[in-house]
This record gives sequence, C-alpha cells and structure tokens, in this order.
Amino acid sequence: DFDAKKKRKVAEIYQALNSDPIDVAALRRMAISEGGLLTDEIRCKVWPKLLSVNTDDLPPLPGKELREDNKDYQQVLLDVQRSLRRFPPGMPDDQREGLQEELIDIILHVLKRNPQLHYYQGYHDIVVTFLLVVGDRLATALVEKLSTHHLRDFMDPTMDNTKHILNYLMPIIDQVNPEVHDFMQSAEVGTIFALSWLITWFGHVLSDFRHVVRLYDFFLACHPLMPIYFAAVIVLYREQEVLDCECDMASVHHLLSQIPQDLPYETLISRAGDLFVQFPPSELAREAAQQQVERTAASTFKDFELASVQQRPDTVLRQRFRERLRGEERTKSILTKPRTNRFVKLAVMGLTVALGAAALAVVKSALEWAPKFELQIFP
Repeated sequence: DFDAKKKRKVAEIYQALNSDPIDVAALRRMAISEGGLLTDEIRCKVWPKLLSVNTDDLPPLPGKELREDNKDYQQVLLDVQRSLRRFPPGMPDDQREGLQEELIDIILHVLKRNPQLHYYQGYHDIVVTFLLVVGDRLATALVEKLSTHHLRDFMDPTMDNTKHILNYLMPIIDQVNPEVHDFMQSAEVGTIFALSWLITWFGHVLSDFRHVVRLYDFFLACHPLMPIYFAAVIVLYREQEVLDCECDMASVHHLLSQIPQDLPYETLISRAGDLFVQFPPSELAREAAQQQVERTAASTFKDFELASVQQRPDTVLRQRFRERLRGEERTKSILTKPRTNRFVKLAVMGLTVALGAAALAVVKSALEWAPKFELQIFP
C-alpha cells in the first residue's frame, strides 16, 4: 500500500511538472502533504519551481577571486569548518572538503551579488542543505532567491526583524494552550531557545538529513513564517515535559533547547499547517508587536524602579505579570474571536489535520510579508 501511494504521488508530481504551464499549486500540495517530495531527484526538479528559479539560465559557478578582501570570508570559513556533522557520515574526507569549498563559494557569491544582505551564523546550515540536494550551480541560484525572500529578515544589519518573527511564537502557543503559555511566561524563558531552529530552518538541530529535507519541502511551499509555527507545535507537542519542568528560566530553556530527534514529523507538519489557517499572522500581529514593546527599556522601567526599592525583582515582576494576565482575561472575549469559531472556519474550508493541507491557504502569499509594516500599524 505504501509503495502504491508513493508511485501515485510520483506520477502526480511529474504530471504537474509536465503540465503547460507547470502546475505550481499542485507541486506545493505535493511538497506539503505526507512524505513531501520523496526523493532528491524530484527535489532537483520541484524546488526551483517553488522558488520561481529558471533552471535554463543559471549563473556561472563563482570563482575563487570572491575570497580576496571579502569582509565575510573569515567568518564563513570558520562556520563551514565547523559544519562536519552536516555532511553524510562516512563521506570520504576529500569529497567533503570539496563540498566545503563549494559551500564557501556559494555563500560569498550570494553576498557579493546582494550587498544589502548580511551574513549570519547559521546561514551556512541552510546553504549546505541545498548544496547536498541539488549541487553547487543550482544551489547558488536557489539560495540567492531564498535569501532575498524567505530569509530576507534574518539578513538585515540588525536582529530586529528576526526578534519580531520570534515574537509570534508565544501568541501561537497561547491560542492553542494557555496553560503552557502562562507557565513559560512565569518561567520568563523567552524565545531565544528557538532562534537556531528558526534561522537555520532546523538544519542545525536535526541530526537526520531526511527530516531536514522533509521540512525544507514544507517550508519552501509555504509562507515565510511557517517555521515559527512549526517551532510552536514542537513546544506544544512537549506540553507535559514543559509543565513537569521546574518553573524557572534555566530549567525550561535547557529542556526546550534540546530538541528531540524522534519527533512525529508528519503529524507536526500537518498541525503547523492547520494552526497557520486557524491563527494567521494577521490575527497575531498585534500581540507580536506588543511583546516587542513590553521588552523595551522604557516600558519596563517602572518594574526596574520598583524592584530596586524593594530588592525583590522576581516577586515584583511576577505580580505585575499576574495582574496583566487578569486584565487580559477580562478583555479577551471582546478583543479576540472565540477559539471555537476558528475551528468552525477550518471545517468550512474542508481541511483536516490528517491531510495536512491547511497550509495551502497561505500559498498565494508565500513570498511576501512585512514585519516593519505591521509594527507601524501596531506601535
């Protein structure tokens, strides 16, 4: 039965590829649904279509002159040298070293052609995934398109937009499981544990390459914010572990930063897609922006001042947090839609958790989002 399903899916993928014009919407459905794109051979054909890259007009391979007087070269070199575990175990040293040289060249090529982009540690974890799947020349074109779209906010001169994206994590969790949300808030764990997940598309933290490319199928077919929804479903999946943990920052951060390697990926992918439809970014933008405001020095100065007087910062901050929660509960029914309405909406759309197709609702907007604009709306 599994082999029959796989053959049917392969046939559907090639049918979409051979359509005139190519049926990109069908390819997105195939990338999202169970099993993803199945093989690297298929990914070589489909990933360019998902990113609108013309494979008939690929850039020439970058030359070694890129390394001369390049401000990023030393940092890229150090990161690539530390990337041994990202290559298949048992790969001959000379083959791996050759791929590492190609990895350096791809990164420097993209940065030189796009001076508005800034290298960040972890970027190489994404690039090496493309290199291993599609080879250096096609990887160069795909990574360049990805860097100017999905990864654009991570490549700003500052981390402001990256932090803004992380600010969506807690509102998503709150919508699904307020108990876990409140526990994490009480522990003051923040969202930094998910930073490496987000900026490497989980490539840095997952040891099995099959799981990494399966997630890349999913993310490439969806809105750029989908990785933060996937991060949220990982936390939600570990609900009991979180609630059983000591309610302090160090304990909860340690637990969450150690990502399990045996996650039920297909179930979580399906769940992330459903949550995106139920709680789209537009509904969470105000809460995400508010989190940023509350973390600024100006907004927390009263807490600091009071804590300085009483010398009991934990007590003061937690009390203030509990008071704010009570105030939010009183106004929540006015400011937000009932949770049940979102599930009704999902049912009306004819989407199911088992199918994992809920993410298709965001396909048309997969390449555009503007956190700065949202912050202007919700100062």
